[in-house]
Amino acid sequence: MAQSVRAAYHRAVISVASILRKAGAPAFLSTDPSTVRYCTGVSLSEGVLLITHAGISLYTDSRYIEEACCRVQQAGVSVHSIEDLRRRMQRIHMCAMQADRVFVQDHARWMRTYKNTKFIQTNGLIEGLRRKKSTDELREVRGAQRCTLHVLRQAERALKPGVSERAIAGLLHAWAQERGAEGLAFDPIVAFGSHTSRPHHHPTQRKLRARDIVQIDVGVRWHGYCADKSRVYFIGEPTERQRHIYAAVHLAKRTATTAVRPGVTNHELDRIARVVLHRYGLEQYFTHSLGHGIGLDVHEGISLSQRAPEQQLLRGEVVTIEPGVYLPGRFGIRLEDEVVVGTAV
Repeated sequence: MAQSVRAAYHRAVISVASILRKAGAPAFLSTDPSTVRYCTGVSLSEGVLLITHAGISLYTDSRYIEEACCRVQQAGVSVHSIEDLRRRMQRIHMCAMQADRVFVQDHARWMRTYKNTKFIQTNGLIEGLRRKKSTDELREVRGAQRCTLHVLRQAERALKPGVSERAIAGLLHAWAQERGAEGLAFDPIVAFGSHTSRPHHHPTQRKLRARDIVQIDVGVRWHGYCADKSRVYFIGEPTERQRHIYAAVHLAKRTATTAVRPGVTNHELDRIARVVLHRYGLEQYFTHSLGHGIGLDVHEGISLSQRAPEQQLLRGEVVTIEPGVYLPGRFGIRLEDEVVVGTAV
């Protein structure tokens, strides 16, 4: 039996007609947790989303139906038992799916189970809609940012000689949950000394020593939405070389952030940051993209890189700006914050 709960507000504007028109099919099926959450407001470990001209349906294990009904945050979403999906699919002869978000075994199972349905592969359909955030979504982004800043303040106070990278990483998880977050959005980067030259360092048992440089990259997940921030701390006085590179990275970040606006391209923003680092003689040590889109996933939507397909930024989109300089075997410095395009946050 179907049950429907009307939400008090919309997290995002979901146009069924627009989705199906872009999909080129009368139905759209997804098991991707972020897509399910975006279209319904419900976070489930087991859930199937079906969009048709009749509306949005969420199919889940009978153990989770009551919870799903209580958590629906989109108007007009109906919740059903997963056993009802097969009967529904028998009436659907063509259905779009997220090709880049479906496991091979799931696709194979759908082909076996729904033999009368032709599946059409689509890419980036829902992800494109998710780029521009609604007012409610931006409220959650702000919550994630505030909580992440709190966690970083806690970390700064805990940076005492003798503490290990892993100990700080563990505390980041605890502080996030104590503050009310769902947890961390990704495994944090905590790097001491020469470990900071590795952009994606995994915390070890290395102990903090006097005159070390510290890199922390962390973000919490707040009501589904992610934050992503990077900070650098000096234990003692930084060297002249460290001061020089910190100043360069800080200026690159500030200059690129100032240039963020609707319509500017990802290529242009990446170029702006690299021009600043080039003036300091450091461009060759900036080895990754300038940033990325962020929302329900820590990496979603646009990539701020000249190597990615060229795209314009959208008003209400949230992106990170994170220039970095890495001297192999010596140290690295990356500074990162999120920016809401065309909106104060």
